[in-house]
Amino acid sequence: MSDRAPKIEIDHVTMAFGETEVVHDTSLEVEQHELVCVVGTSGGGKTTLLRAVGGLLDVADGRLAVDGEEIAGPEPKVAMIFQQFGLFPWKTVRANIEYGLGVQGREVDGEEMDRLLEVMHLTDYAGQYPYQLSGGMQQRVGIARALAVEPEVLLMDEPFSALDALTREELHVELLTLWENQDRLTALMVTHDIDEAILLADRIAVLRGQPGHIDLEFTVDIERPRDAEQIRFDPRYAALRRKVWAALQGEVESAEREGVPA
Repeated sequence: MSDRAPKIEIDHVTMAFGETEVVHDTSLEVEQHELVCVVGTSGGGKTTLLRAVGGLLDVADGRLAVDGEEIAGPEPKVAMIFQQFGLFPWKTVRANIEYGLGVQGREVDGEEMDRLLEVMHLTDYAGQYPYQLSGGMQQRVGIARALAVEPEVLLMDEPFSALDALTREELHVELLTLWENQDRLTALMVTHDIDEAILLADRIAVLRGQPGHIDLEFTVDIERPRDAEQIRFDPRYAALRRKVWAALQGEVESAEREGVPA
């Protein structure tokens, strides 16, 4: 970790719905241009925590901040990609992507929009509607819509979990390529997929228990740029996967014996 203030701060945060705690006393920091994945089982509070960072939910206790400023609601510098694509069925692909700019009262730069459509391989689909697209293409639109507002922080809520395995791998490659060319972007992603987390992340935080609590973090010490096919043959990949799996199973002492600090 660097000496600079973190881009995202989750400081002893507790989340609750009524009397039921969903996340308990959890802390996590994300540095500038770091991609951190939070992994955990279903019902552990991953999405709830992410929505709070996005300013969509209030915390019961603790503090959330971006660039040192406490989060009080949705921020223009923060964009979110949802598990369910959330596209407007009555808007074309291009109009869906431009939507966030309109909400922020910003003009659409036609050339920049054309570039984004090209990067996301959506140029030929710009005039089509969501129902005319596959699930993978719809999620490309969702990613493009998030990037269109030029966010500093990108929040991703299991963005590939609803896709088939082949499409998911294709979008992993797209995201890795985008990440290498977005040096001002910081990302926090929640997933239940350990392999996805190792492929994409700089660090992995394990949120476990009910209510959920982050008590272990793992550095993904595999160099970038990463090749989605070759990375699985790296011995560090298999070793890290075993550690994360052990942590998710509650075998914290086992993970620590393998050299991972709690």
